[in-house]
Amino acid sequence: MRVSLEQAIAELKNGGVVAIPTETVYGLAADATNDSALKQIFAIKQRPADHPLIVHIGAMSQVQDWATVFPEVARDLASAFWPGPLTLVLPAQPHVSRVVRGDEPTVALRVPNHPVALALLTQGGLSVAAPSANLFTQLSPTTAAHVEAGLGASISVLDGGACQVGIESTIVSVTADGQWQLLRPGMISEQAIADVAARAASQPTQAVESVDAPVPKVPGQHALHYSPRTPLLLFKDRAALLQECELLKQAALSSAAMLIGDGTVPSCPYVQLPNSPEKVAELLYGALHHLDAMKVDRLLVELPPNLPIWMAVLDRLSRAGYR
Repeated sequence: MRVSLEQAIAELKNGGVVAIPTETVYGLAADATNDSALKQIFAIKQRPADHPLIVHIGAMSQVQDWATVFPEVARDLASAFWPGPLTLVLPAQPHVSRVVRGDEPTVALRVPNHPVALALLTQGGLSVAAPSANLFTQLSPTTAAHVEAGLGASISVLDGGACQVGIESTIVSVTADGQWQLLRPGMISEQAIADVAARAASQPTQAVESVDAPVPKVPGQHALHYSPRTPLLLFKDRAALLQECELLKQAALSSAAMLIGDGTVPSCPYVQLPNSPEKVAELLYGALHHLDAMKVDRLLVELPPNLPIWMAVLDRLSRAGYR
């Protein structure tokens, strides 16, 4: 159910939930100070209660309302990348809801770079927790139609068009003494973080190849995540994907493919994305939603090169399918 900005603000203030647009993905928003509203997010998403939520705020000046300290490194990162697709994990104020924190001693904060989201936060005087507006571990939505397809037509959706970044924010934790660590890759790269922080990460980033992580402390770190309903197979090269398409056909199984860049195309239906990390990120979930809707037996996805510029895309795809 599409709602206006004014209706969305009213519904959130009354303890409801509303799917809202951001530059990354659509989020399922609730008042971050209302535990009853926050618990609705977990119920709708079928999300485990120990998974922290990201609090979306309207300005950097609001950090002190949520965090006990705002170290210089974190302040520099916020100044450089907010509004934008960067989430900072900081020591939480005692009053911050345990529901938001997932019982962690920290709180995750960001200022979204989307005019509709910012209008909702500033005009409504709201801070909202807003994980992706989908069922837990499934494909993230980048349009209002994706939200409705995943959560049903009865969900309130504030339509802000297609998301321009297209994948979830970079998450960086910063301790009180200014040590930082990349917890989730995004389109703000680790190198960009290091350049602004003027120091290296306190711990090496977990390799994208490994998804056997411990219980997630931030969103998006579950071993199986961002997944379509159709079984998804990943391929490091185009030739292997083409061969699998033919083998499936011989086995009387249908398939559809997502390709990156030019080259030989398969005999099955396919989506071909430009060979650009930014464009693939922007279009990735939309392409997977489109292929998933075909209801074929298998989705075949070509992986980009294992290079730092592709780290965020590789992370999402590595959790979405099987090699």
